[in-house]
Amino acid sequence: MPPCWRSCPLTRPRILTFGAGLAGAALFLLLGLPLPFLLGPMLGCLIVALSGARMQGAGQFGIFMRTFLGVAVGASITPQVLGGLPAIAGSLAMVPIFIGVIALVGYPLLRFVFGFDHPTAWYAAMPGGLQDMLVFGEEAGGDIRALSLIHATRILVIVTVAPLIMTLYWQVDLSQPPGAPISSLPWWQIGLMVVAGLVGWKGGERLGLFGASILGPMILTAVLSLTGIIQSRPPAEIIQAAQFFIGIAVGAKYAGITARELRVDVTAGLVYALILAIISLIFLESIHLMHLAPALDAFLAFLPGGQAEMVIIAIIAGADLAYVVSHHILRILIVILLAPIVSRLFGKRGR
Repeated sequence: MPPCWRSCPLTRPRILTFGAGLAGAALFLLLGLPLPFLLGPMLGCLIVALSGARMQGAGQFGIFMRTFLGVAVGASITPQVLGGLPAIAGSLAMVPIFIGVIALVGYPLLRFVFGFDHPTAWYAAMPGGLQDMLVFGEEAGGDIRALSLIHATRILVIVTVAPLIMTLYWQVDLSQPPGAPISSLPWWQIGLMVVAGLVGWKGGERLGLFGASILGPMILTAVLSLTGIIQSRPPAEIIQAAQFFIGIAVGAKYAGITARELRVDVTAGLVYALILAIISLIFLESIHLMHLAPALDAFLAFLPGGQAEMVIIAIIAGADLAYVVSHHILRILIVILLAPIVSRLFGKRGR
């Protein structure tokens, strides 16, 4: 049994977390709401967390489930997809501008309106990966709890609002299964996907790859896909399970929240998420008017939600995965490389 499976003992807080997630998923399925295996667990855990109950995520096993999202993206990379990458260069060139606008709006909002200190405001404003921003922020002396709540709220709001917009504006059917049923795939293909996920994840961690649980499996699976060894995406049931664990991870971050954190940190995250959504829509419209990409693909590529969450939505919506994921990878890469440097420059000027 892989170590990541043994790292998830069923403690009482974890049983409560899983129960809240299952109840949320069941309610969403009953009501016919979009993304029941992602939004249901997310909101179910959020409600229980806000009640003051102790909660606990799935640990390493939850991270392991993320690897299948990387496998899904990697399996979608074919020679035809690689041949089309130069066509999206114009759209990719908008990503650094997008990040610059976000920094110019987000940092002053969090620093001077909500009163956070410099490292907390800076790394809370950066649209990078949640774990990376928490690590950088903590090393710079920021408030790790505030950073966690602001980023969790950003992801929660964007991932909740995006499906509503897609359903109402583009009439996207988000109830469709995210892949073929598990019974239709050969067992050895599923076994290869599991191995590619584990080896890609742990290999990526050893190499210091950011977002290793998704990017490592994506790179390894892309190689296997391009050579014809892996011939399909993970089955629907596995993608749905991955959604569940990602949903409970976001909702459980609100466990132990205080009235002050709710009033200050969550409010800051909520206001900032809405501003980010407006900025994203402006860039979406610009890209669409310049005929750089279809509107739905641009919408998913320029929404600064969590990488895992946006990949799930893109898979279910039937969007161009190579286009969407390449923009999110570039966004996170730029933030990871430049955010610490710019933060130190701002910090020196503020002394």
